[in-house]
Amino acid sequence: MSGEKKYISQNDLKQHNNPGDLWISIQGKVYDVTDWAKEHPGGDIPLLNLAGQDATDAFIAFHPATAWHHLDRFFTGYHLKDFSPSEVSRDYRRLASEFAKAGLFEKKDHVVIYSLIFVTFLLSLSIAGVLFSNSFWVHMFSGGLLGFAWVQVSYLGHDSGHYNMMTSRRFNKIAQILTGNCLTGISIAWWKWTHNAHHIACNSLDHDPDLQHLPFFAVSPNLFRSITSQFYGRKLTFDPLSRFLVSYQHITFYPVMCVARINLFLQTFLLLFSTRKVPNRGLNILGILVFWTWFPLLVSFLPGTIERCLFVLTSFSVTSIQHVQFCLNHFSANVYVGAPKGDNWFEKQTSGTIDISCSPWMDWFHGGLQFQLEHHLFPRLPRSQLRKVYIISSFWE
Repeated sequence: MSGEKKYISQNDLKQHNNPGDLWISIQGKVYDVTDWAKEHPGGDIPLLNLAGQDATDAFIAFHPATAWHHLDRFFTGYHLKDFSPSEVSRDYRRLASEFAKAGLFEKKDHVVIYSLIFVTFLLSLSIAGVLFSNSFWVHMFSGGLLGFAWVQVSYLGHDSGHYNMMTSRRFNKIAQILTGNCLTGISIAWWKWTHNAHHIACNSLDHDPDLQHLPFFAVSPNLFRSITSQFYGRKLTFDPLSRFLVSYQHITFYPVMCVARINLFLQTFLLLFSTRKVPNRGLNILGILVFWTWFPLLVSFLPGTIERCLFVLTSFSVTSIQHVQFCLNHFSANVYVGAPKGDNWFEKQTSGTIDISCSPWMDWFHGGLQFQLEHHLFPRLPRSQLRKVYIISSFWE
């Protein structure tokens, strides 16, 4: 009969797991996203990592209710045989539904306005200190203020990158370029590319780029075996230089964090001027040019090469606070080797993230990302809602 449902097994679904033949299932329905992967706003990496699997939990985590109607055009006509989500997945989906009904994904409160005012205040003080004072110590303090402004701007960039900052997708994209490229010199295109992969493959040694820091750091002995990075498509060789540097990583960690921003600049240029397809490449390059116009110009108002270098080093060192926070969120959590699996989304996100306990009055300092576990489970939640989710006792039960 023509009205009967057609089914395929999970083993059949697993066969469609490559860029030229990419199927996923969501809520028991099977979709062919082979062509869509290249146009997917979140990039092709998340789809490739979950190819040939059930991706329901990940889809719920990253997409609003309005995204569901877009799925129909990718439907293969097949349903997944013996589709039965785990008890944990059912609970997770129930929580996501309850949060949506309560409007938590839309309630941004006034955090964005307060943050913008605070960032403007910090940047204004920093610029004023450079332009209107001749004191060496005022200049160094201004460098520190600039670094702290970058930290706070990065939180706004993170919010807009998850489309949690502004009221519309278009305004969020504008905010992404302004907060990322123009003010910090870090391409939002690079951030999305790596960050989306990090969320999907949280703490996978070979799929999560945020754990791949050889030759400087190794977060697991598994990296001593020179595993292959599935993200970068190259071998993470544990050579003599890596062996030497990793042997002293307990000493070099904080000094490296003080200049880690240089690597972010380098990664930005490597992506934007690569042959890889980059969404809005021209706009990203224009934003980077804005940064590399105003920042060197500001530094040029300082007297002498030494003072200029110290100003830059001071600003970079202050941003290390944020780098250290992100390392605390993940480096000491559980890691694994292999691709993420769609049927253990909740387990992998909770085992690969660690919260940083702090008082409510310090939430502004951490940008909401001290609630790393909550953010990874519900990345669409505005930061103003993360503490509310954190204190819901039934969530942990």
